[in-house]
Amino acid sequence: MSKDRKLLPLDQRPYRPGIGLVLLNSRGLAFVAQRIDTPDDAWQFPQGGMDEGEAPRQTALREMKEEIGTDKAEIVAESSDWIAYDLPPDIADKVWKGRYRGQSQKWFCARFTGADADIDLATAHPEFSRWQWMDLARVPELIVPFKRALYDRVVAEFLPVARAMGRRPG
Repeated sequence: MSKDRKLLPLDQRPYRPGIGLVLLNSRGLAFVAQRIDTPDDAWQFPQGGMDEGEAPRQTALREMKEEIGTDKAEIVAESSDWIAYDLPPDIADKVWKGRYRGQSQKWFCARFTGADADIDLATAHPEFSRWQWMDLARVPELIVPFKRALYDRVVAEFLPVARAMGRRPG
């Protein structure tokens, strides 16, 4: 972006289309990872922007491979709606070159079919420094505050899936 290009006021910017992915292991625990670029102890699910012409489900599988180094999962649920979050004004002009006010995301829930050793954060463009499996209900308290309402909605929608998965034998 050239320096003389004026940014739209925050409330007039569009949302960037994206996805989020809740990855559950066989015990119904959720994959969360700590961002490299966030100084706070902020954890999140894999998520990212959609490429031109890419379907949301395709994006979810691509982002999982790009961010956590595995594609060993099968999608088992999808959010009923797109869910948006707004960036805080103090960072909105820096993220995505100031073109967006936040993201509107389609969320997916997937069952991890691999082993922990299949997860490799040392991807081509690492986003996370460490990861863990966690009770899905606890995740919203660990996310950056401006995404907390979105995470509350996602957890409410996918918690029954996680609980059912945790009760499965095996």
